[in-house]
Amino acid sequence: METTLRGVGVSHGVAIGEVRHMGTAVLEPPARQIRPQDAPREQARARQAAEAVGADLNARGQLAGGEAQAVLEAQALMAQDPELLADVDRRIAVGSTAERAVYDAFASYRALLAGAGEYLAGRVADLDDVRNRIVARLLGVPMPGVPDSDEPYVLIARDLAPADTALLDPALVLGFVTEEGGPTSHSAILARALGVPAVVALPGAGELAEGTVVAVDGSTGEVFVEPSRDKQAELTELAAERKAALAASSGPGATSDGHKVPLLANIGGPADVAAAVSAGAEGVGLFRTEFLFLDDSARAPSQEKQVEAYRQVLEAFPEGRVVVRVLDAGADKPLAFLSPGDEPNPALGVRGLRTLLDHPEVLRTQLQALAEAAAGLPVYLEVMAPMVADRRDAKAFADACREAGLAAKFGAMVEIPSAALRARSVLQEVEFLSLGTNDLAQYTFAADRQVGAVSRYQDPWQPALLDLVALSAEAAKAEGKSCGVCGEAAADPLLACVLTGLGVTSLSMGAASIPYVRATLAKYTLAQCERAAAAARATDGADEARRAAQAVLSGE
Repeated sequence: METTLRGVGVSHGVAIGEVRHMGTAVLEPPARQIRPQDAPREQARARQAAEAVGADLNARGQLAGGEAQAVLEAQALMAQDPELLADVDRRIAVGSTAERAVYDAFASYRALLAGAGEYLAGRVADLDDVRNRIVARLLGVPMPGVPDSDEPYVLIARDLAPADTALLDPALVLGFVTEEGGPTSHSAILARALGVPAVVALPGAGELAEGTVVAVDGSTGEVFVEPSRDKQAELTELAAERKAALAASSGPGATSDGHKVPLLANIGGPADVAAAVSAGAEGVGLFRTEFLFLDDSARAPSQEKQVEAYRQVLEAFPEGRVVVRVLDAGADKPLAFLSPGDEPNPALGVRGLRTLLDHPEVLRTQLQALAEAAAGLPVYLEVMAPMVADRRDAKAFADACREAGLAAKFGAMVEIPSAALRARSVLQEVEFLSLGTNDLAQYTFAADRQVGAVSRYQDPWQPALLDLVALSAEAAKAEGKSCGVCGEAAADPLLACVLTGLGVTSLSMGAASIPYVRATLAKYTLAQCERAAAAARATDGADEARRAAQAVLSGE
């Protein structure tokens, strides 16, 4: 009998197929004692396994490229963390086997992360995956992961580790559904990059029987269990209509009455440029530069290496706009040479711009590298700082840009509610704002973006979040400056219309979402978008806001 389950749709498209479940996690190794003379051999086994897993994760990152590469390289650093490996050595020295020592050392570190605030707690799934891979290698059992299958299927999992998501084969994995995760989790971001329909935060997904036929609508978040032939035909037709609308849409982003809304791409490095250009991106709205710094957490990359990477991106968008975010280190992206190791809650501590202001030489080198990379190119370079809280932060960043001789616009990311509330003050020091809706939601609702249990607060349709977007856009308009959105909220076509109605001047998203947003925007006038935005803000919840906006735009 057909039933409907509802989660959070995070990647557009429809997938219909049989359920296959993710491989089970590694079992807990038995606790047994070894002889003292065996300790050196066990220590060597543990280190070799950790190095092999780190190398495998880096290799997967090289294959996947782009955003996935940065995520997997960060995971590889977990596998080779010196403090963790030292803890493993200590446990083996007092009698543990290599596999038990790894299991217990990771459990101890896991407990620290879980208690270090919700931001870091959300990275526990990544840590668990690294642990499972090392233990599996030591035990000589298959790695937990994507099932083997000759036929296409819909993948069901509690959560998907980045290492698995990054290398999914879209020819076999028609779509995926997870019990955990949220709309801005690593899995969701990578699913959009792959173009695989996906639904996350679906309670009870793990209870679906192997082989059950399901239909996954990654746009609405609905999962139809044992759909009838009529329902399958209806969904297939709907998918075809959406695809036809995409094919008919081209050119710059704009509403039906000609109001321009530049559609830009979020990228992690040069590897993402081809997809952005192919999708018709009008530039880059968020160039995450962290990928360069993850190759070696012990030191910053040279200015020469940075220049080379930045120039590859800038050259791809002649006469286009490229917005570069300077290094956003700290919290879930710790770097040994920058991030303090003893903060009780790193997510609310020294991260982003705060870290760079504590290490001005790192910021100066990056800004000088950007200046050198842009020299002589016909590109509109803009540079922004992450985690700006107030005017003082904005001034410090603008001063650093000027001192580095950077000929570009300087901007501030709005990720902290204080920056939205005092946006006009911040705009006295910088020339544009860019709303990072992922972190802005996280800090507004005290809800970690990786934790499925609090995903309702991470929903970008929350009226309180829309209020903060409106405040920022109104401030920018009053100052004659621009205010874009570079968070994943921009990838939702319906929400893109609402954001336009709130006064946002550009939208940046993963390349795969650009055609969907372009086609949807082109269906409505600016006035319709403004009415939809007002209707959404007049509600008291995310679901109600979404329905209210949809009702306005559909003419109900």
